[in-house]
Amino acid sequence: MSGPSSIIAALTRHAATKPEAPALEGAQHKLDYASLVEAVSTLTEILQALRPRVVGLLADNGPDWAVADLACLAAGIPLVPLPTFFTPAQHAHAASQAGIDLLLSDRPEALSTLARRGAPRLLYGSLYMRRLDSAPANLPPGTLKITFTSGTTGTPKGVCLGREAIESVATSLQQASAARPDDRHVALLPLATLLENIGGLYVPLLAGATTRLLPGELVGLNGSAGVDPARLLAALNAARATSTILVPQLLLALVAAIRAGAALPSSLRYAAVGGAPVSPRLLTAATALGLPVFEGYGLSECASVVAVNRPGDNRPGCVGRPLAHVALAIGPGGAIHVGGTGFLGYLGEEPRHDEWVDTGDVGHLDADGRLHITGRRKNMFITAFGRNVAPEWIERELLLQAPIAQAAVFGEGRSSNVAVIVPRGGASQADIDAAIAAANRDLPDYARIGAWLRATAPFSPDNGQLTTNGRPRREAIAAAYADALAQPHLSDTPKEAHGLLC
Repeated sequence: MSGPSSIIAALTRHAATKPEAPALEGAQHKLDYASLVEAVSTLTEILQALRPRVVGLLADNGPDWAVADLACLAAGIPLVPLPTFFTPAQHAHAASQAGIDLLLSDRPEALSTLARRGAPRLLYGSLYMRRLDSAPANLPPGTLKITFTSGTTGTPKGVCLGREAIESVATSLQQASAARPDDRHVALLPLATLLENIGGLYVPLLAGATTRLLPGELVGLNGSAGVDPARLLAALNAARATSTILVPQLLLALVAAIRAGAALPSSLRYAAVGGAPVSPRLLTAATALGLPVFEGYGLSECASVVAVNRPGDNRPGCVGRPLAHVALAIGPGGAIHVGGTGFLGYLGEEPRHDEWVDTGDVGHLDADGRLHITGRRKNMFITAFGRNVAPEWIERELLLQAPIAQAAVFGEGRSSNVAVIVPRGGASQADIDAAIAAANRDLPDYARIGAWLRATAPFSPDNGQLTTNGRPRREAIAAAYADALAQPHLSDTPKEAHGLLC
């Protein structure tokens, strides 16, 4: 690991030049830059004395989470952020795979479940510690953070990242978002999410700004999917937020709440939207209401953000220009490859030596150098008429319709496409029919929905039909509705949205 951490260096610089400037604000306490540097230094010394191989961090958003993360960064100790919405089995899998031998948590009961020796003891602030008996993992050299992706199955996959990749993204994102010292960032997503960890913690700290870190329930989030739009907007307004990070479902909830009369967060200047595909029409609707939304694109294997729209250079319908450190190559069929910073390898596999990351996504660069994402290569299907279709595109249009809460589209080898629909609230069959007809009017004939099935339950991480960042697990949904999807009357339905079946 060459040279000092640029993030720790920035903290030290801010502590020297503006020691009383607010750095972190939590539900119970605040830390100015001088206090933050002191806290990080104290915990760094404690961790160095404990000499863990790998630290796991299982806690809700708050200043203590940030201090633990920064102390591991300063000490050069690999850290595994564990999402609180993971199941106990997923936590145990991550701990075993990563070789976590020291677990920090604000919930002692979780420590008792994962650890088998010794009693939990208070280590720092609200964080308890306990030793784990995990066997050492064979980590790629230089691993500093292991982020677990939701993957395509219920078993999360560990992505090993080095400090250079993480700090390159943070520095480039600070420039792209025009982060400044008077910013007040409100973290809505869990800090265990790589996007929020880098964009919502490291970027404001590099800029000398303030980050407000509150538990999920205080900002209107419950688990990985529950949203209270009124509380979410109240948190943004109360904090006088200038920046935040949203996933599409949060943006949709905000737009609906503002349309219903909720107060617009007028101080907001930069709301990044990412984590999953978002409809250009939703972005346009948000902009019309006064929400300053900027779509971006990234993946864990590239240490989060790859491209993003920016102030003064924002075009709905694309994910913006690549960050300053990023190189992009578009291969056959629109395959997107990213160079500049890549991950070191997956846990349990050989270290990577390739300078390019195959994203698995399909898209193109326009004449102005902006990146457009079409969909995932593995999700593309070919209709019976030989048309290649990205289901994400159709689903984005369906989700703009108020009666539709979730949708998964299938069309491989079919003469018309079929959607599995989760209705919103008490939406009737007629409501869904009308919603699909409205979406179909904006789609070419080969992409239209010819029939739909009512889902028996919402897609969720609990039933294996949704990833933790909100993407439908298509194979699981297809398996759950295999018999209905195989019915003959769904094979040759006319493409017009008439006589839809449920």
